[in-house]
Amino acid sequence: MRLVPGAAEVSDRLAPARRWMRAAGIASRAVLVLAALAVAVAAHAQPGGRVHRIAMLGNENTPPWDGLRQGLRDLGYVDGRNAVMEWRWSEGKPDRLPALAAELVALKPDVIVASGTQAIRAARQATSTIPIVMAVSAYPERLGLVDSLARPGGNVTGLTNVAPELNAKKLALLKETSPKVSRVAVVWNPDSPVEKLTVRDLQSVAPAAGVAIHSVEVRSPGDLPAALAAAGSSGVDALHAIGNPTNFASRQLIADFARRNRLPSIYEERLFVEAGGLMSYAPSFTDLFRRAAAYVDKILRGARPADLPVEEPTKFELVINGRTARALGLTIPPAVMLRADQVIE
Repeated sequence: MRLVPGAAEVSDRLAPARRWMRAAGIASRAVLVLAALAVAVAAHAQPGGRVHRIAMLGNENTPPWDGLRQGLRDLGYVDGRNAVMEWRWSEGKPDRLPALAAELVALKPDVIVASGTQAIRAARQATSTIPIVMAVSAYPERLGLVDSLARPGGNVTGLTNVAPELNAKKLALLKETSPKVSRVAVVWNPDSPVEKLTVRDLQSVAPAAGVAIHSVEVRSPGDLPAALAAAGSSGVDALHAIGNPTNFASRQLIADFARRNRLPSIYEERLFVEAGGLMSYAPSFTDLFRRAAAYVDKILRGARPADLPVEEPTKFELVINGRTARALGLTIPPAVMLRADQVIE
């Protein structure tokens, strides 16, 4: 299937323009220049001149994935025209990821885009040869997904959503918004090696923010109601839920609990705030997914994942739910409001 028109075909398409230009006294050399430019533009708009198979693996089809879709379109990859895109979602059930990854590998895609450490690990275990682009990953170098950020090695590269001082800034925002906060319940999954690192980091920066961390361990959705109830009776006065698949799937329950118990809350993803949580501070996941498209493009054009450094986030978003703030009796400080990218009313 030929997707890029040849010079002769372009010349035929430009025949009417050539006749007009001759009538206008414009040199035929200009026509040739236009033809060459048309071929070059077409070649860039149709990457590689063939149909590429691009596979996607993640937890849920959430808005940030639109960043990848848009990024791919901007680079000339159109599903059904010069690309075939395969999507697989675990829908809050991480145990499904290995089978989904194996299913995608069997389709022999040119590249796999995976979001989240569990999805990336499942893809990496399913193939050591197909390039894997990380749209979102936490501590990939500390978890062995890559050799290092600068020199990934192997078949995995992409982006990390972890940035220096990110956890410290979240706690500082919580304290600045509600100065009386002293004990923060952190809802996390102890079976996740990523979250162990996150909680360890939160505990290390908590004293500087003037708060203490209260661990709330949740391994499955069924554990969540009892764990939240226990946290509520333990004297915590704020909440932070890590954005893992279980918490993400239960974000409405978590946000409702925090609001009902008048707990200021902060999250890693804005969808928790849209569900009624107080605020989120995190990298722009839409921006990370959009940047992942550039990795896909480079790989499809011949670059090796091992040679593409892992990049950190450069754009961060603070989202505040004004309705929730009023329900909690909080007045968001002007300095915090000025830093907000969006206030939900």
